[in-house]
Amino acid sequence: MQNNNFLNQIILGDSLEILSKIEDNSIDIVLTDPPYFLDKLDNNWQYKKVEDTRNQQIIKSLPAGMKFDRKQGQEFYKWYLIISEQIYRILKPGGFFFSFSSPRLYHRMASAVDDAGLEIRDCFLWLYTQNQAKAMSVNHFIDKMEISDKEKKGIKEKFDGWKTPQIKSCFEPIVMSQKPADGTYLNNMLKNNIGLMNTNVRVGDNMFPANILTVDSINELIDKSFLIGKPTKKEKGDFNNHKTVKPVEICEHIIKLTAFYKNAVILDPFIGSGTTAVAAKKLGLNYIGIDSNPEYIKISEKRLENLDEKIDLFSLTKKKMVKEINTQAQFQLV
Repeated sequence: MQNNNFLNQIILGDSLEILSKIEDNSIDIVLTDPPYFLDKLDNNWQYKKVEDTRNQQIIKSLPAGMKFDRKQGQEFYKWYLIISEQIYRILKPGGFFFSFSSPRLYHRMASAVDDAGLEIRDCFLWLYTQNQAKAMSVNHFIDKMEISDKEKKGIKEKFDGWKTPQIKSCFEPIVMSQKPADGTYLNNMLKNNIGLMNTNVRVGDNMFPANILTVDSINELIDKSFLIGKPTKKEKGDFNNHKTVKPVEICEHIIKLTAFYKNAVILDPFIGSGTTAVAAKKLGLNYIGIDSNPEYIKISEKRLENLDEKIDLFSLTKKKMVKEINTQAQFQLV
């Protein structure tokens, strides 16, 4: 099927089924945040189930599905290997695949991407200080023990402060991988318009782009080197109740580092609330989004419709951004 049928569309459907219909060697960049099997041991991410606070059980603010299960990683690897093989097929030579991950499943994700034939180039780390601790107290288990209240109290005092082995996570890894280039990187750029990185894109105090990113001020040293800007409060939209919305600024930054020309196509096979598409559209580029949840499709489409009035992350207009990309292309190909 011709990609024009999908271009600048948010498509409702199973990602593997839709990916199988996309042409070989036709996508410049894949940027996505896949389901991590946190709700159960498969990829059937159920919107209503995740939103239901009854799933959160003992600690009401604990995200649903945080129960540890070793099989989670094993099943995730098997599934993501199939996804990655499809992404390898549809990427242009030299095309990039960026995938957000849970820290404890990163090794499974990176292995799946690597085993599919893509080259692991690096790993971005998105730093943040505000996050909820996931460790749980064992007091509720002690309360269920068939012992006296005095004994229960003694055990609780003995294990005061000792909780399940879950560290407060203050970073999110992003796999950076690439389909092997067709010849040298220069030849690949001349032929496919993808494969190199734009180091004119600077962060913090005009610093060379690094593999650490933050969108919130942390301290002077971190901000100077890794701060890429703070997203507006309106960028999600008041209607957006997706659980894990990614900052548009991070997606824009990654795209600007790797997208080379105005006709580049940015694909997100798990579009969620539409952040990747919003970032691509903001930069004047093409996008394709896929998701199996009709609720998320509606959110994505509404965010795209309201883009101009809701988001103002850059002073550059779309027209100026396209002109800038074309100017860079002429300069780099001389």
